[in-house]
Amino acid sequence: MNLDTDPSLVALRHRLHAAPELSGAEAGTARLLREMLQATDPDQIIEGLGGHGLALVYDSDMSGPGVMFRAELDALPIAERGHVPHASTLPGIAHLCGHDGHMAILAGLARHLGRDRPARGRVILLFQPAEETGAGARAVLADPRFDSLRPDWAFALHNMPGLGLGQIAVAAGPASCASVGLHLRWQGREAHASSPETGLSPAHAVASLMAALAPFSTPGPVTDGFRLATLCHLSMGARAFGIAPASAEAMVTLRAISDAGLERFERDIATLAEHQAGALALQISRHDHFNASINDPHASRIVARAADALGLVKGCFALPMRASEDFGAFSAVTRTALFFIGAGEGHPALHDPEYDFPDALIAPAQALFTRILSEVMAH
Repeated sequence: MNLDTDPSLVALRHRLHAAPELSGAEAGTARLLREMLQATDPDQIIEGLGGHGLALVYDSDMSGPGVMFRAELDALPIAERGHVPHASTLPGIAHLCGHDGHMAILAGLARHLGRDRPARGRVILLFQPAEETGAGARAVLADPRFDSLRPDWAFALHNMPGLGLGQIAVAAGPASCASVGLHLRWQGREAHASSPETGLSPAHAVASLMAALAPFSTPGPVTDGFRLATLCHLSMGARAFGIAPASAEAMVTLRAISDAGLERFERDIATLAEHQAGALALQISRHDHFNASINDPHASRIVARAADALGLVKGCFALPMRASEDFGAFSAVTRTALFFIGAGEGHPALHDPEYDFPDALIAPAQALFTRILSEVMAH
């Protein structure tokens, strides 16, 4: 198989990189992909799936499995600091996670399917919205039109800095952690700083919660029982020396290896916060909830066989990764495999302001998706 990079796919990736759109606002990105990929003559195009999602279906009209491949549409609310010619043209928004590259890979697969339909079954290419917030996959699943697409298999990749360029990492079981963001708000009553006892300060409740979270603030091995709590924001009271505070807020991200483990962790933290609040009013809201991605053993073996057939090197990468991936929501409804392809050992990290997707990954990743499809259809 030819693994030379297609210049037109590189050009597409650069065009997407220069015009990023945030989660839930990916209309222009979806429209561009639809306009470009309509020429591949898909048998069905579904727009606005779960928001701005786009699904292309290539059907053989013969009995066989349904196989879905997914890429993400959205960018991040981070200012790019790299100096590439195709840098973001929108201040404070950039593709710093590689979703532009993932879309280019899936576009390459669409072109392949336009030339060579599957011999049996059908292939669904899903350009998913709102991955970065954890809302997109569940929104796609909740869209009634997805019922007609529901696949027997689903595959997705993510580039991974720190893993050797083009190396592959895949394994059965957990591939990425479950996570949720908790926004806690305490409300009491101000007082003069010389007479704090006449007010109702949240200081003790906040300090007690921070102390309780401390044992979970340093990452340990991602094994059964893994818990990680990351304090992302904390504020309390007015910026003044004469006022004892009345209000405080904290934003904490919780992670666990499984959905059930995260549910228990979240319940423990909420119960603790409520107990420590005492007479304070406490509000807790949930945000950015991600399911754990669980790789089906058979789907993982298919990815491994496809990589071996292409001569791609297996890299050393500890699974599951601590970060979350919205692909996990699909694990509950079909056999899934999320795997990783190396972006290079010295490459800037995901979400780093200087990150840029390596164009050299487009060809081998597209070839791997194509080989995965062949492996599925051969069984």
